[in-house]
Amino acid sequence: MGNIAAENIRNIAILGHSGSGKTAFAEACLYRAKAIPRLGNRTDGNTVMDFDPEEIRRQISINTSLASFNWNEYKVNMLDTPGDYDFLGEVVSALRVADSALITVSSRDNEISVGTEKAVAQAKKNGVPFAFFINRLDEPNANFVKVLGQLTDAFGGAVLPLMLPIMDGETMTGFVSVMEGEAFCIDVKTGEKTGTTAVPADLQDLLEEKREQLLEHVAESSEELMEKYFSGEEFTSEELRLGLIEAVRHGDVIPVFCGSVARCWAVGYALTRICELMPSPTDVGTAVATDATGNEVELALDPDGPPAAVVFKTLADPYVGRISLFRVYSGTIRAGDTLYNPQRRKDERVIGLSTMFGQKQVEVEEVCAGDIGAMTKLSETMTGDSLSTKTDALVLPGIDFPKPVLAMAILATATGDEERIVNGLRRIQDEDPTFTIENRAETRQLVISGLGEVQLDVLRAKLRTKYKVDSELAPARVPYRETIRKKVTAQGRHKKQTGGHGQFGDVIIEFEPGESEEFTFEERIFGGSVPKNFHPAVEKGLQEAVTEGVLAGYPVVNLKATLIDGSYHAVDSSEMAFKIAANLAYKAALPKADPVILEPVCSVEIGVPEAQLGDIMSDVNKRRGRIMGIEVRDGLQVVMAEVPESEMDRYATDLRSMTQGRGWYTQEFVRYEQAPQAIAEKVIAQAKAEAEANN
Repeated sequence: MGNIAAENIRNIAILGHSGSGKTAFAEACLYRAKAIPRLGNRTDGNTVMDFDPEEIRRQISINTSLASFNWNEYKVNMLDTPGDYDFLGEVVSALRVADSALITVSSRDNEISVGTEKAVAQAKKNGVPFAFFINRLDEPNANFVKVLGQLTDAFGGAVLPLMLPIMDGETMTGFVSVMEGEAFCIDVKTGEKTGTTAVPADLQDLLEEKREQLLEHVAESSEELMEKYFSGEEFTSEELRLGLIEAVRHGDVIPVFCGSVARCWAVGYALTRICELMPSPTDVGTAVATDATGNEVELALDPDGPPAAVVFKTLADPYVGRISLFRVYSGTIRAGDTLYNPQRRKDERVIGLSTMFGQKQVEVEEVCAGDIGAMTKLSETMTGDSLSTKTDALVLPGIDFPKPVLAMAILATATGDEERIVNGLRRIQDEDPTFTIENRAETRQLVISGLGEVQLDVLRAKLRTKYKVDSELAPARVPYRETIRKKVTAQGRHKKQTGGHGQFGDVIIEFEPGESEEFTFEERIFGGSVPKNFHPAVEKGLQEAVTEGVLAGYPVVNLKATLIDGSYHAVDSSEMAFKIAANLAYKAALPKADPVILEPVCSVEIGVPEAQLGDIMSDVNKRRGRIMGIEVRDGLQVVMAEVPESEMDRYATDLRSMTQGRGWYTQEFVRYEQAPQAIAEKVIAQAKAEAEANN
């Protein structure tokens, strides 16, 4: 596959609801382009795009995969994305480098699926023009007209079919081209267009209606065409094509194609029109980068310009190692080049330069501006990083990945495998930056946070298959805290005589609620009752003590301790003795200081359709939340609230159930508050039960 001019490159992301035919569409395109000898299918686990063992086992896409192929005079870089929004990060990374998108829709849907809604929202958010492909016309109860109406109702009058299917029962025998006003036959075995036929009478009215809408949109693309339209003159085929291109690229027309990807019906025609109408890299405007001085620089799509590329996806191949997928926005990247990563301040050697065909690498000598490629063995570069040269250090916009919302503890099945789990997760994180790993010392758990239960379960499965370590998921413990509410004074006296030098330390310490969350230590000693050289030991003893409270063993916060008196022995006193004495004073004082349990409170934003607003507000109240306000954002009602973290366990799953997957939420810790008595008693009882079980 040689280099192709940027104006003939099409970088297309395939989006849609899970099961709508995204991977099958890509497979059908590859087959029609003669890039593969036969159609694979998900059931047999032999598609080009779904090659990860977990994808094959679960029969769903988990990763964004790339296949580059030639179609007529075009080079197509097709990015197949997951439909399950536990893997939204994959969609976001694909749309970072795509110039257009195709959204697959099932012709059997009774309503617009949530996956379709979210795909449209993501495409619009990224400013990417898109089209629909109404799929599965070969199946019982397929209804093109009904689904077309649903799309029009949901997304407006810009939705416009460019083809109408000619059906004989459940068989698509041809289609009507709205652009050409003609009907074509297709070979039902191959899906290829075979010749013209008469427009069926039952489609004549629909054709006239949609063609008139098409002409109106084309007329609006320029003043010259508008004048021609109102004067009643016919557009030439070239004017029609160019006008439609402009309308599509500005979002004034959202094309709709149709067929069956399983049978390849009309896939070739749809792919041809997509390549003709969707923008090339030269059509989308100049990229903007930041140079070494922090100034913005506009990058022309020039193969001879300064090299600038962004890595949008990282694969971990068990044989090749790390494979970095990138798009070039300026210049040309050649095999053997030395590039520079401005974010990591590291040089990187270009090794294994290729284009991707699923998991297969096709070696190339260079990748030019506008194109997508891959390279291997980058030592420091991560997903979202930029690559340029040290003399022209340019940073392109990265990828704004969604923040994790579901936290669960991951536990080693076999004792001693904890380190292997951490190492495995760190390597998986190269491929999936949307999850985090945190070792929570206060709860003694390794916690992974992601976008949903399916994603976390996939991570666990990858640990087993790729890194041979078994694990299980469990609820993450809430990181409670403890504090005191009144001032008390206590003595800590440590005296031990074992022959020779003994141990002696004696302190009197005043404990009270502090103004800072951090532990505060002061001393108010008169007359040298505790020499100054032992004061650091007293402070250190208290710092170690506050890591474990007296109610449930959680760290103590907002505590101030003042050393006010004590005594020492000229021979037997030591730093260790005073550390122990301080600990004894702490344990004696805190039970008398009205200790309480503090629970973490999170700031939560929940975006839902208006129809579910009442249910969501009621649910927030049940979770002991306080609603702070409501606003409209991107067509959704956004509820802003403060909710105890303990009440948000598995909320990602609950919200998905309440909103049929249409809702989203974010949460962020804001502060600790005193837990209600019933909650505190439950936390204390659980801590005692765990302590007894471990003894």
